[in-house]
Amino acid sequence: MKLVRFGKKNNEKPGLIDPEGGIRDLSDYFSDFTHEGVSLETLDKIKNIDYNKLSKIPRTTRLGSCLADTPNFYCIGLNYVKHAKETNAEIPKEPIVFSKSTSSITGPNDQVIIPKGSVKTDWEVELGVIIGENCQYVSEKDALSVVSGYCIVNDVSERSYQFDRGGQWIKGKSAPTFAPIGPFIVTADEIEDPQNLNMELSVNGITVQKSNTSDMIFKVTEIISHLSNFMALRQGDIIATGTPEGVGVGMKPPMFLKEGDIMELEIDFLGSQKQTVVAYK
Repeated sequence: MKLVRFGKKNNEKPGLIDPEGGIRDLSDYFSDFTHEGVSLETLDKIKNIDYNKLSKIPRTTRLGSCLADTPNFYCIGLNYVKHAKETNAEIPKEPIVFSKSTSSITGPNDQVIIPKGSVKTDWEVELGVIIGENCQYVSEKDALSVVSGYCIVNDVSERSYQFDRGGQWIKGKSAPTFAPIGPFIVTADEIEDPQNLNMELSVNGITVQKSNTSDMIFKVTEIISHLSNFMALRQGDIIATGTPEGVGVGMKPPMFLKEGDIMELEIDFLGSQKQTVVAYK
């Protein structure tokens, strides 16, 4: 299944994409996609609904973030070899874990706002993994069994706040609109192998990131197992699994986002995003 949230900002409703590509309204059955709303149990219930009984929604309707909210927004840093090299970083021996503020979440095609005082706002296309079961101490063998779905994440980053201001990376990752997610959650049963997904991001029509999840240093199974050894994962948690080479900070000379730029992102089977960059006002 492909699950969406549609409607005006802050007033979205849950829906699904039918076999013809249309949007169907699920709001009579479920309140929203967050926490237990994206649990494995809830998704099983949605699968049993006859979509033909659901109201059709115009395809031109705005799509919101595919999660209304999340208990935790985990991220993995430097998880592609070439990306680590382009930033002059050592290849990590264990996953580098940090977080984004959940208030950074926004719709897949909403504007991305350059925050006040920013001079180095950057892009990062990533595979997002959504946890569907409360769990701890998950083995790598069982890791995919706790995944409810996948989505595109643009892990927008302010590099000066991230690297030059001390403290944790979260400061450079968490401004409002710094986490476009969606356009939809694709349930795990539709993704045969999360380690074989083509991904790319363009800025103003020029492709800057083009890779495949097979190039991850730590696979999705390793990431889930690793995180679950340090914390209990919760239904609705999202994990951004890292970005490939081609970010602005790694270019020579570096290139960062400016007002009017347009980012377009795509990952196999997970749809696409398109954001216009605006300055904070």
